[in-house]
Amino acid sequence: NCPPGLEYLTQIDQILIHQQIELLEVLTGFETNNKYEIKNVLGQRVYFAAEDTDCCTRNCCGPSRPFTLRIIDNLGHEVITLHRPLRCSSCCFPCCLQELEVQAPPGTPVGYVVQNWHACLPKFTIQDEKRMDILKIIGPCVVCSCCEDINFEVKSIDETATVGRISKQWTGFLKEAFTDADNFGITFPMDLDVKMKAVMIGACFLIVSLSFANT
Repeated sequence: NCPPGLEYLTQIDQILIHQQIELLEVLTGFETNNKYEIKNVLGQRVYFAAEDTDCCTRNCCGPSRPFTLRIIDNLGHEVITLHRPLRCSSCCFPCCLQELEVQAPPGTPVGYVVQNWHACLPKFTIQDEKRMDILKIIGPCVVCSCCEDINFEVKSIDETATVGRISKQWTGFLKEAFTDADNFGITFPMDLDVKMKAVMIGACFLIVSLSFANT
């Protein structure tokens, strides 16, 4: 049942995502395509992720922009594709909130991340390829913190048990203040369906774009 290229995910229960700092973006403020290294806990690169959007979309739509993000293994094979369509980013329109489709391999949907309306909390549902709800993600009321990590708890569908976490990791004042390069950690059960692990990675990138983009 494991999609090709995701075999390594079956052996781990946590993964790290490091956004690469783009010098042009730091110097000019001009939004460039985001690039990320996905590593294991030893710091070894497992996958590389790159956003694929045009210049106009990036700089006009900002954090609300639609995107395609391609995740590539160390052999250069695209193993996961994330598609985020253009949707309303306002909580005033709960019928048209954010959504992300996860494909593994490209062209084969394995799950979805769906934003849920809530008055004060960032909430998301992880769904399988049949649109069945599998897990919930609940973030803090204020997605801003100084000198400590920001945690989004991954919970069972009834929200009674915590089964994982997506964390934005504090990287130091200078880096936090002058770049939008972030570090994230994802933990999940070792025996979680590998497809749902891939969808959790997708959920992390959706959270990055909604909650931690400077533009």
